[in-house]
Amino acid sequence: MEKPAHPSAKSDFQAMYSPLGSLIRRQPVTVPLDATVRQAIRVMDEKRIGSIIVADAGGKLPLGIFTLRDLLHRVALPGCTLDLPIAAVMTAGVITVKPNTTAYQAALVMGSRGLRHLLVVDDAGELLGIVSQNDLFALQRSGLNDVTGNIREAKDLAALQTCAKDIRRMADTMLGQGVAAEQLTHLISTLNDLLTLRIVELTHDEFELPPVRWCWIALGSEGRYEQTLSTDQDNGIIFDADGREAGEVRKSLLSFADSVNRKLDACGFPLCKGGIMASNPEWCLSEEEWRSKFARWIQSPEPKALLNASIFFDFRPLYGNEELSHSLRDWLLAASGKATLFLRLMSENALQCQPPLGLIRDFTYDNNKDFPHTIDLKMHGSRPFVDAARIFSLAYGVDVTSTAQRLRGAAEATNLGADVEAMIDGFYFIQLLRLRHQHDLNGNDAGANRIDPDDLNELDRHILKEAFKQARKLQDKLRLDYRL
Repeated sequence: MEKPAHPSAKSDFQAMYSPLGSLIRRQPVTVPLDATVRQAIRVMDEKRIGSIIVADAGGKLPLGIFTLRDLLHRVALPGCTLDLPIAAVMTAGVITVKPNTTAYQAALVMGSRGLRHLLVVDDAGELLGIVSQNDLFALQRSGLNDVTGNIREAKDLAALQTCAKDIRRMADTMLGQGVAAEQLTHLISTLNDLLTLRIVELTHDEFELPPVRWCWIALGSEGRYEQTLSTDQDNGIIFDADGREAGEVRKSLLSFADSVNRKLDACGFPLCKGGIMASNPEWCLSEEEWRSKFARWIQSPEPKALLNASIFFDFRPLYGNEELSHSLRDWLLAASGKATLFLRLMSENALQCQPPLGLIRDFTYDNNKDFPHTIDLKMHGSRPFVDAARIFSLAYGVDVTSTAQRLRGAAEATNLGADVEAMIDGFYFIQLLRLRHQHDLNGNDAGANRIDPDDLNELDRHILKEAFKQARKLQDKLRLDYRL
């Protein structure tokens, strides 16, 4: 008999999607770089803390961290003097995150890198606080731990396939418990991230890969943390090689990428029909080649280039050297922000996909023969929000990928103001209807995003209509900005 869900499961999962900024309870405790070990542990004893941050003279920029574990392994056991400079025994090269990073994302970072602490910094890199593994464990319960633990411990494809089913069951449970669409799509995406990471790790061990920096990137809905219950795979690879070596490096990576893509397919993420996968030589490129490809799309925005931009501009790193992805993102934002014609044509292209609202009737239909009297909630529902948010992010240099974060990040520059939250609510209501419908289809992908509005209750029909009106407002903003 299936075990009932823990009564606090909903609140536990919701807590894991809280921003780290909300977990910081006190000012970070620091010592300067020229402090001794003795001075550092004296402060730790006085404050009753298990770790201390080593910072610059002003106490703002983190340079390292010193923990009780470091005291044991780097000072006590080697028999070092306590008058040793803290710089000699601290852990340098600390991993930092922003305050809007969710607790669950932080747990993924800690798990994949074997860390016990993360430092939270602002946009200027100045220290805001520290979050420990214990802080995150306090938010978790057995359900999430079981799934993520099983993924991390999976040793073969059969175990990974079981984990994929567990993710789906957990998402179904959360949907039934009434968890909000923003949290649920983020949950699905981040658990799928962890599954993909494990597949890449295991496959990495099977191949002799070239000794170059490379990064597996997520694209499309996964790149935006907006996966639903029905999704294929969109991914690529960025690697570090000059023009002459790029061909050889790519050749050595493709077999590995093909194996990863096939394992993902076996775990329920169908191979992309359009071939947008890392095993396609067209999407396994050096950073220089990616820049060249993006530059051609921006400078010569033909219809296919605009279509590609709607998929590939939503990339984010999943595995490997993340700096390659961040560097490419920085370059892309700088290049696209100046490309007025490209942004105008992207807006023109986005406006071709109108929300299905009629002047007289409540909704309009596209006369789909297989699914008559239905609305495509992906094409005509969520896509207008996604496309507009992407354009705003490129125009105003917003360096995040999720639709909600992009809209919030561009709210001031676009003069959307307080209206932006209503737009985000509209977007996520449509996402919620998609999730409900896909849940009802129970794994049947046919018509996964199509609903008949007549099947909705009166309240949902009304809210859906209002959500489409919010999409129309966003499109009106594009039309006004680019004089279309």
